[in-house]
Amino acid sequence: MRLFIILGSISAALSVAAGAFGAHALRARIEPRMLEVFETGARYQMYHALALFLVAWMVDRGMQAGAAGWLFVAGTLLFSGSLYTMAFTGVRGLGAVTPFGGLCFLAGWVWVAVVAVRSGR
Repeated sequence: MRLFIILGSISAALSVAAGAFGAHALRARIEPRMLEVFETGARYQMYHALALFLVAWMVDRGMQAGAAGWLFVAGTLLFSGSLYTMAFTGVRGLGAVTPFGGLCFLAGWVWVAVVAVRSGR
């Protein structure tokens, strides 16, 4: 539980920093489409940082939700990481990695639901 709180806190802080960086430092440096890509990465990173707090709460209550937490971490690295890198480098081929991060996010949310159903709570 503690690890997911720590990871969620770090990820949320980095997401806020990325959003501020995008809004202030990147706006004049990259094309508008790539700024949108960067902002999408920051937004999904924040969503899943908050999801890590949900996972921590579930684990604290004895639910086996750890796998969902690791899927959210992997999804953030693959999805947001590939979008950040693509925005900085302009290498659009990195977009091929992004769907794998999205699949991790989806699998994490499905796991949260499965664990909730199984717990009977």
